[in-house]
Amino acid sequence: MLKVGTKVRNFSLVDAFEKRHQLSDYYGKKIVIYFYPKDDTPGCTSQACAFKEAYDDFKKNEVVVIGISKDDSKSHRNFIEKYDLPFILLSDEDLEVSNYFGVYVEKSMYGKKYMGISRSTFVLDEQCMITHVFEKASPKENASDILKVLQ
Repeated sequence: MLKVGTKVRNFSLVDAFEKRHQLSDYYGKKIVIYFYPKDDTPGCTSQACAFKEAYDDFKKNEVVVIGISKDDSKSHRNFIEKYDLPFILLSDEDLEVSNYFGVYVEKSMYGKKYMGISRSTFVLDEQCMITHVFEKASPKENASDILKVLQ
């Protein structure tokens, strides 16, 4: 997993509406990148809605919020529309970015091992240097925890 002090390299992914985003599009702004396992599941919905509720505070602080999962654009679009999410969701279907960040890991449920995205959040400064890492982020507390460290 990428650590505090790492300068994140540029990457490019598509959003829910097939628009391509590059990390470099947001140079000069603080960026929150949160990785989550799957659209419209209980924990991921709770996390997304917590970011939605805190979104005005992120905007006031000129912070860009980006969620990334391996779901496709259509799944992201449905998730955004169902919960009226105001921030960017990017699709990492080939897991290139998730692997780069080190969040695609072996997980275990009911004794069964499988590969999946670990719910993790990275806060980047204006030069895309990681300032904070939230491993195993709490779905309900992640957004408020980030706002605390940004103030």
